[in-house]
Amino acid sequence: MRAPLQARIVEWLVTPGDAVRRGDVLVVLEAMKMEHELRAEADGRVLALLLASGEPVQLGEALLHLEPLALAVDATSTPSVAPERSSDRVRRDLQALREREAFTRDAARPEAVARRHALGLRTARENIADLCDPDSFLEYGALAVAAQRSRRSEPDLIANTPADGMVTGIGAVNGALFDPERSRTVVLAYDATVLAGTQGMRNHQKTDRLLGIALAQKLPVVLFAEGGGGRPGDIDMPIVAGLHVGTFAALARLSGEVPVVGIVAGRCFAGNAALLGCSDVIIATRGSNIGMGGPAMVEGGGLGTFRPEDIGPSEVQHANGVIDVLVDDEAQAVSAARHCLSFFQGLLANWTAPDSAALRDAVPENRLRSYDTRTVMQGLVDEGSLLPLRTGFGAGIHTALARIEGRAVGLMANNPLHLGGAIDADAADKAARFMQLCNAHGLPIVSLVDTPGFMVGPAAEAQAQVRHVSRLFVTAAKLRVPFFSVVLRKGYGLGAMGMTAGGFHAPVFTVAWPTGEFGAMGLEGAVRLGYRKELQAAAEGAERDALFDRLLAEQHAKGSAEQMATTLEIDAVIDPAHTRHWLVQGLAGAKVGEPSATRFIDTW
Repeated sequence: MRAPLQARIVEWLVTPGDAVRRGDVLVVLEAMKMEHELRAEADGRVLALLLASGEPVQLGEALLHLEPLALAVDATSTPSVAPERSSDRVRRDLQALREREAFTRDAARPEAVARRHALGLRTARENIADLCDPDSFLEYGALAVAAQRSRRSEPDLIANTPADGMVTGIGAVNGALFDPERSRTVVLAYDATVLAGTQGMRNHQKTDRLLGIALAQKLPVVLFAEGGGGRPGDIDMPIVAGLHVGTFAALARLSGEVPVVGIVAGRCFAGNAALLGCSDVIIATRGSNIGMGGPAMVEGGGLGTFRPEDIGPSEVQHANGVIDVLVDDEAQAVSAARHCLSFFQGLLANWTAPDSAALRDAVPENRLRSYDTRTVMQGLVDEGSLLPLRTGFGAGIHTALARIEGRAVGLMANNPLHLGGAIDADAADKAARFMQLCNAHGLPIVSLVDTPGFMVGPAAEAQAQVRHVSRLFVTAAKLRVPFFSVVLRKGYGLGAMGMTAGGFHAPVFTVAWPTGEFGAMGLEGAVRLGYRKELQAAAEGAERDALFDRLLAEQHAKGSAEQMATTLEIDAVIDPAHTRHWLVQGLAGAKVGEPSATRFIDTW
């Protein structure tokens, strides 16, 4: 037997005269601080050892002489080759790892978990288990502890600051619907049972690590953001204010690059809320509170003493537009997150079409009668696919994600139940940001138009109406996704142009239902302004009313959908029941353009 490398003899395990079997260890060599076992390549007898323990050997140098020998097979003997693996034997190093990992599990903190459940809330790991497909979550940084070694013992940190209060990793979401590549998702969850889910030095590092992977590999992100913000107790590093943290910029860089969904149950304050605010879509429970400062920060700023539940309750944050989807509990929040992510994961092969014929009665025959355009939205898209967004804010326009024959689209519609469908500042902001969301992630946009125009008057102008409504034009001018417009009834003035990507010929098609009516402004106002002299000349009362009605009817006839189609100002007048067919055909032929070099989704 010759040396396979330059080394030193550590130990001989045989002596001359020993009979050895194939696979027996004969000698142990050491090279570069690593030990190497040399085994017999055949049965034999040791004739001589050529070197002593401790002596150096050169590559290829002879170590021992071995005489080939046929040994009898002993059925009761155990061969000395590599030991068989045994399921009931656990190596000490593996056992130590298992014992260490146990501290990261919920079972290690039964009292903390019980307190969590008593509040009607779930743990971070329970939420992740619900969000991700079984056995798909790969956790990063599980063995981290708080950066407090200079003030706490190692056993204390291991037992009481597992994962530094944050669970991070990559798992599969909706894997039953989409392939493994599309279902991979980065998941970040602050753990409210550990240091109140605060932001520690180590969990910032963990977050930054996963956000970097999300950006490099274009993976969507789900953030469970509950927690109290920055943690002052991490003192292992000499810092003053800790404002060099890169986490906030790292998450902001994902805007427009990958879908980011934020989820909140419980209290989300300060730094946690700042991260939440960078999300594309925010889902929150009714029992949640969201604020840029918790009670201690508010009181410290001399702004008064408040209970946590007084700061940013869900009813306030839903009405002001912070919350996109309001749900009852965490189970619904996770379900909504899976639904939301699905729109960015690809086509669905299986879908069910609604009853299109019902659309023929969606708009009342009485042109002055209000109605709910959400019924039209439901009647156009695949059953069960509609996910309304920002429902508490900007009531003048409905926005939602949905599917048409399995393809994800963005859907927006004027709301005649609010200001007659006029577009105020909040509605314009809501629609503009929604278009940015769809554009960034490649979702075609379907716009359902029924508006008398932009809201006007002193009260509207006090809200900076000019700036807000112009966001519709600026945003639409940069769209790379197909845009389709369907005029349900009123298509008046600049407001209608804002709902059609800036003008009636900007969309892939602009079609109208037979109920469509058009004009540079509302027909009633146009008659009063354009025929003021004639109306004033008529006797007040029945004569003037009759003249007004006649002139209005003439204007309505001139501005009908059919007349608009004859002058090619719109592309077609269609049977409402055929709308979905038009959209299916349009989506099949329209292409999504390449992303711009820089893009982001406005936080507002």
